[in-house]
Parts: sequence; structure tokens; C-alpha cells
Amino acid sequence: GRDFMIVQVYVDDIIFGATRHSLCKKFETLMKTEFEMSGQGPLKFFLGLQIVQEEGRTFIHQQKYIKELLKKYDLEKAKPMSTPMCASSILHKDEMAEKFDQTKYRGMIGSLLYLTASRPDIMYSVCLCARFQADPRDSHHTAVKRILRYLLGTLNLCLMFEKGSSFRLTGFSDADYAGDRIERKSTSGGCHFLGENMVSWVSRRQQTIALSTTEAEYMAAASCCSQLLWIKYQLEDYSIKEDNIPIYCDSTSAINLSKNPIQHSKAKHIEVRHHFIRDYVERNIVRLEFVDTNSQLADIFTKPLARERFEELR
Repeated sequence: GRDFMIVQVYVDDIIFGATRHSLCKKFETLMKTEFEMSGQGPLKFFLGLQIVQEEGRTFIHQQKYIKELLKKYDLEKAKPMSTPMCASSILHKDEMAEKFDQTKYRGMIGSLLYLTASRPDIMYSVCLCARFQADPRDSHHTAVKRILRYLLGTLNLCLMFEKGSSFRLTGFSDADYAGDRIERKSTSGGCHFLGENMVSWVSRRQQTIALSTTEAEYMAAASCCSQLLWIKYQLEDYSIKEDNIPIYCDSTSAINLSKNPIQHSKAKHIEVRHHFIRDYVERNIVRLEFVDTNSQLADIFTKPLARERFEELR
């Protein structure tokens, strides 16, 4: 009743950990008697992810994967870039530009999307470029190459998870109103923390067109709430209960809308599925709090930023 073990199986690979080392040894011995298996020792490499375990800290990176990508697309000796996307860049259909090989473009996007598992700093730029897979042009290919050149100069970046951090859940939610140049849809961005450790992040174009910044921010907050609830219920499997979860938002109008149980005229056009956040706010499971725009960590997932701001958030 005091210890537990987590086992993850992927095809014929298994990773496992426990709160006591003896449990790991017992499990390994048991598996070897039942199946033809070999132990690889402490976890160092899994599905393209490289893991470095130190006393009290764990680092996850994909440096080997990045090097293979750069070699594959002949960018090993390219000039490194300081950001994955220029702050003033605007991507659109660009029908006047030369068409680019669709198969190659999709391959590049697929490779980069897998890389976002350990590199949240490229999440926005990769997801933006992914919107043009149906009809890629040279300008879109140039944008993808810039992401790869940025990775060339930031090979040593990784995710760090600290031991002993609390299990306090926190979310940051932001939106870029009508940022999509094609359909004028807004972009939702969010990141979710377990104690000091960022465990989840998202950058996604909203499915419907927001008619105001308030609506765009409100929809982003609802999306952030949904993800936090999923993490909350995962934690309950380990007898960790979290309530009154703060979601930090830089829109006072969206915060007020979440606290208002009455469907007034300004909110009637917002789809019903986004209003579920009100119910959770009323039950004190989540709460929306104001955060200054300069302290809004989710900003990096909604728009291209200038170098200073990008590096600060990264």
C-alpha cells in the first residue's frame, strides 16, 4: 500500500520504474522467466528519446534524432538561426510561388512533429507549417528549413524534470486573435505544469472563427481546462487529488465570462461545448486568474516572437 510500479509496453519494448529498487529487480526477474527477454539496465534511449538520469533530475532530449534529420536534408553545414521563425513572417497559401514536392514536405513535417515531444520551443512554427501539407510551395519549404537551421544551433536544449517537485497542477492559456491569414481563425496556446515541471503543451488553430478577442481567449481557456482535467484524473489513479487548479489567462473579459452563469448577449454565439469551463469554475475544480502579458508563458505557442522575447520564454 505504500509503493507502486509503472510499466509501459510498446510492441516488444518495456520501460518500468518503481518507488523501490527491489520491486524493479523482482519484476525484471519475473519477466525473464516468462519470456525471452534481456534487461538493458537504466533507461537511456526509448523510441527516439534520449534520457539522462542524474541525482534528483531527469533530462529528455532528441539530439541524435536531430542530427539524423539534418543529415537527411543536407543541412549539417547550414547557417544556424536564433529563432525557428522570424517575428515578422507571414505564411499563406502563396499560390504564385513554385510548387514543392508534397511527399518530401510531408516527410519533413512528420519528422518535426515527432520532435515536438521534447522540443516545445518549435511547437508553434511546426504546427503552422503543417497547415500547408496539401499544397506546399517553396516559401513553405523555406520556413521549414529555417526550423531545421534553428535546431542546428540549439542541439543541446532539453526538457528537465526535477525530483521532489510538488504535484500542484497549473495551466497557462493564451490566444492569438485571427492569427490565421487564410481562414482568419485564432490560435490557441497552452502549457501545463506539474509542480515546477512542464508536462504538456499545445498550439492549435481553433475550429471556429472567434468574433472577438474575448471569445478567442475564452475558447483557449476551455481547451486548457480540458487538458488539465485529463491530467487531474490521471493523478487520481495514484491517489493524488488536485482541486482549485489555477489557469493563468491575460484576458480579464474571458475570466469574467467564465464566472458568469448567465448567457448574456455577448456569449450567446459561442458554442455550448466551450461553456463547460463555467461548471468547473463554479465547483471550484479550476479557477481562472489574471496574469500580466509579460508573464504569460503560453505566448510562445501562439505567434512568432522576436529573439529576446522568444529566448526569455524558452
